[in-house]
Amino acid sequence: MESLSLPVLNPLLASGSNLFRNQHSRMTSSMVSSLKSPIGGTALSTVRRFGVGVVRMQAVDEDIDLKQMRDIAAAKKRWDGLLREGKVKLLTPREAGYAISLSNKPLLDVRPSSERNKAWIKGSTWVPIFDNDDNLDAGTLSKKVTSFAMGGWWSGAPTLSFNRLFLSKVEEKFPKDSELIVACQKGLRSLAACELLYNAGYENLFWVQGGLESAQDEDLVTEGVQPLKLAGIGGFSEFLGWTDQQRAQAAKEGWGYRLVYTARLFGVVLAADALFVGAQQLGHYIQELRGH
Repeated sequence: MESLSLPVLNPLLASGSNLFRNQHSRMTSSMVSSLKSPIGGTALSTVRRFGVGVVRMQAVDEDIDLKQMRDIAAAKKRWDGLLREGKVKLLTPREAGYAISLSNKPLLDVRPSSERNKAWIKGSTWVPIFDNDDNLDAGTLSKKVTSFAMGGWWSGAPTLSFNRLFLSKVEEKFPKDSELIVACQKGLRSLAACELLYNAGYENLFWVQGGLESAQDEDLVTEGVQPLKLAGIGGFSEFLGWTDQQRAQAAKEGWGYRLVYTARLFGVVLAADALFVGAQQLGHYIQELRGH
């Protein structure tokens, strides 16, 4: 069995180094231009060393980006092969609902806890292939800060880590000859899970195309505090209702649903205005203190 080389599955993190590199280049250019006036040899030497360091860092970032692109392309090719060769069967969410209700097939939910806790399929078994990384070591904290800065504050995308107990937990719950439906929120992580499971000896696998997010309300019996379609969103965009999933939900729910998020937006504008006025007043007060 071939081993699975899992790619970075968070597009924000995958593209983060490009954005960081562009910002770093602009900052470096600004710093160098500000030092073009007559300066001593020591300062010039420092700038040159700094420039060499930036070039090296850019080269490392480009190597990382290239490796990630290659990993993703290789994974997609393997996954396409599993589906094309029939090693993993494809189901729509509605077909998965029929298989669960009529044939009593088990559904394996491989989503992280941040999505699972919001909504889930009734009777499903939860074993995440990636889960929220709650470690507080320096490396994890650095990833969290980078993820937040690169758009996590807006999308609410958590920092995830591979669950090394995934296979052993699945094997505890399901024998190798089980007819197993595998699903995640959007359909990507569940494909990675299918590859792992197939390589471990599971040969009766069914993948939910498009993930649980693509299911209609009548396709699956769900439980939880939110609609299944909204389980994968978060951050400030969710708070304001500015996601595609919420816009689709608003079209169904009507004006009452829209008014809630309109009120939130209005509240954010008022809060920002109050902070701005407060900052101005504080600035005037500090100037008056200095004047005395």
